[in-house]
Amino acid sequence: MKQNTHSDLQNPGLVCEHQFEGYLKPVSENNLKNHLMLLRHTTDKITERSALTINPAKTCQPVGAMYAALGVHGCLPHSHGSQGCCSYHRTALTRHFKEPVMAATSSFTEGSSVFGGQANLLQAVSTIFSIYKPDIIAVHTTCLSETIGDDVNQILQKTRDDKLVPAGKHVVHCNTPSYVGSHVTGYSNMVAGFINYFPQKTGKKINQINIISGWVEPSDMREIKSLAAAMEVKIVLLPDTSDVLDTPMTGKHEVFPKGGTTIPEMVSMGNSRSTIALGPFCSEDAAIKLENKCKVKFSTLELPIGLKASDRFITALSRAANVSVPDSITDDRGRLIDMITDMHKYLYGKRVALFGDPDTLTPLVEFLVTLDMKPVYVVSGTPGKRFEAAMDSILKPAVPEAKYMNGQRADMFLLHQWIKQEPVDLLIGNTYGKYIARDENIPFVRLGFPIVDRVGHSYFPTLGYKGAMHLLTNMLGAIMDKMDREAVEEKFELVM
Repeated sequence: MKQNTHSDLQNPGLVCEHQFEGYLKPVSENNLKNHLMLLRHTTDKITERSALTINPAKTCQPVGAMYAALGVHGCLPHSHGSQGCCSYHRTALTRHFKEPVMAATSSFTEGSSVFGGQANLLQAVSTIFSIYKPDIIAVHTTCLSETIGDDVNQILQKTRDDKLVPAGKHVVHCNTPSYVGSHVTGYSNMVAGFINYFPQKTGKKINQINIISGWVEPSDMREIKSLAAAMEVKIVLLPDTSDVLDTPMTGKHEVFPKGGTTIPEMVSMGNSRSTIALGPFCSEDAAIKLENKCKVKFSTLELPIGLKASDRFITALSRAANVSVPDSITDDRGRLIDMITDMHKYLYGKRVALFGDPDTLTPLVEFLVTLDMKPVYVVSGTPGKRFEAAMDSILKPAVPEAKYMNGQRADMFLLHQWIKQEPVDLLIGNTYGKYIARDENIPFVRLGFPIVDRVGHSYFPTLGYKGAMHLLTNMLGAIMDKMDREAVEEKFELVM
């Protein structure tokens, strides 16, 4: 076999393409990119599609329901369907958080698929309480159980009638068919399920504020609690995955970690002064149900991502609790503005493509516009008219050339086609964006779910002023790394 010589390796115009008939075939550097492109079949010619989604920018409802259930203390998520469904959902969450995700399944067989899964679910509830001893079993459905028409509410009532639920224990449920909506929808349905079951109104108000959180990282939920503590506001945060999916290594496995919203906290939500729903797609339905059930007024805000959205959250919490904003939070805001001012020249006019959940994208797009960046392409696989209206209000005045879409046809294939038509300077989204970033040589910031090839997202927040600084640091790092990497020698600067 011909061996590469030292001079071959030093020649930037020659690289090894593949071994063929015992020889290493050289290929020019200019052709290397086209040869190795993973998405090389994506073209810039967009064809109208009515019944095809390619590389969807979402995952299925049960994943969201399982994540929401993990944010309640002593709760075991239960997938009413086949073992394969539950395994996939657990795997998706475990890979993202690098933590063991516990969940149970009804383990449908061929017989269950034909005659219904009632017997499986009755046996599962009995077995789970006797062996794992959770405080709550949170049941969510799957495609299979929804398609055959299992009446989960009736089945769970039978578990109570048959004394399969021990005293002081609870079983709740929500419907999460995977063939509609997304993981965002499933999260919303499960949170609403907890609201339907637990909060009670006694007529005696408690000096506390409910915060119903959208889908964010455990680090973000910890940041929400930190901000409330700094303002000396008592809150009930539902759900709360901090100290559940970001637990320290102790050498001992805990089936039910110490974190999560407790049952007494959920019950007390019916007597709170008011509710703040963060992220309308994930939290507003639960807030509406709580108001209808217990007459607790609510306000809906976008997730506090970026400067303006964080301002609105801090202001709303301050007014709801009738407290002032402490200097520590004001100082964090000032540090964020200082960072923006210092680095504005690297942000101004940069074209950005984004994909992910609508509750994340809306305040993020607003933040990018605040930074004088141009979010030109935005897609979300989660359906809902609210998203398009939000994009219209933010982007039409500031970036009139922007393209945005959500729903079934709003996929990563379309996003890539837009990028091929006119390139961007930055891509923001979950791990699946790395293929586009690699093929098109775009700086890439990982944000959202899932992130399975990096760590840190579950430990460092994106919400609030500190979270905005962290996000801004990641964006600047990606942009400036490419500047360094591609700078010609005479333009390679030490100080930037």
